[in-house]
Amino acid sequence: MNFNQFINRLLQTIPVVIGVTLIVFSLMHLTPGDPVEIMMGQGTVTEGEIQRIREELGLHLPLPVQYLRFITGIVKGDLGYSIYYRQPAREVIFSRLPATFELMVVAMIISLAIALPVGIISAVRQYSLLDKIGTIGALLGVSMPGFWLGLLLIMAFSVNWIFPVAGRIGFGMAPQRITGLYLLDSILTCNWFSFWNALKHILLPAVTLGMSMAALTMKTIRSSMLEVIREDYITFARAKGLSRSQVVLKHALKNALIPTITVITLNMGVLLGGNMIVETVFGWPGLGSLVVNAIFNRDYPLVQASVLIYAVTFIICNLLADFLYTVLNPRVKF
Repeated sequence: MNFNQFINRLLQTIPVVIGVTLIVFSLMHLTPGDPVEIMMGQGTVTEGEIQRIREELGLHLPLPVQYLRFITGIVKGDLGYSIYYRQPAREVIFSRLPATFELMVVAMIISLAIALPVGIISAVRQYSLLDKIGTIGALLGVSMPGFWLGLLLIMAFSVNWIFPVAGRIGFGMAPQRITGLYLLDSILTCNWFSFWNALKHILLPAVTLGMSMAALTMKTIRSSMLEVIREDYITFARAKGLSRSQVVLKHALKNALIPTITVITLNMGVLLGGNMIVETVFGWPGLGSLVVNAIFNRDYPLVQASVLIYAVTFIICNLLADFLYTVLNPRVKF
């Protein structure tokens, strides 16, 4: 993918982002409920005060004008003002991003630690007991809803106080803030007590989030390995007297990883979307739970800004997948 092709693909994403923001904007404003009344609660707020707040937030303007203001604000780097939290939406979102990013990274590590060895063994020992167990596990991982697996893990481990049920870390145990990622900050500050506590908090939601990705990745690796090990150059490598491990790891796996890496990259965007359910179930203070709360509170600017972040992230993952595929397989042109 050369520079001109990259710019062309980048320009093609602009209508997608605009379309996503327009759909979310329309759905949020069609949903019943006044965000100002929800924000003010059931107190003794007069109709005049409610109208004044609506004018301050620009909710009294026609919907096309509100949408145009949102789009022009994006160009200026302004994502709007949160109605519920009463602060810029950008600040609210960025305060939650480290928690979501940390959960995604740990979930991806867990999924790859499961998918890579199981996928390779299932392909090398096709139709064996290990292959059948891996295939059944992959089917369960794909079909099992994330919230149901999360509830099972909570019942199995959190009810008996083996792992915490909610939050990122115990009260008063947060390490000195450097990156906002508790595990990394604990390592950088050599605070192993905080590291262990943060690891216990993140383990269950990361396993819940990573299982579906592990299942998809495992199926991709298995099918790619089965296709590669039937190629003539693999037969030639075996005829040369190379050991099974050399044939599998040095020759077969290298080519089987080409489609697998693109699937993993695309799954990063899927993980971000799956965060909404997992973060809500485990009370994880990330972007996913923030969006769910914003929807219930009719916080239009925060929902629109959060969905914009989701859309941009998913587009970046798609562009990265295309780029990696052309690097790993130069025969493919976009």
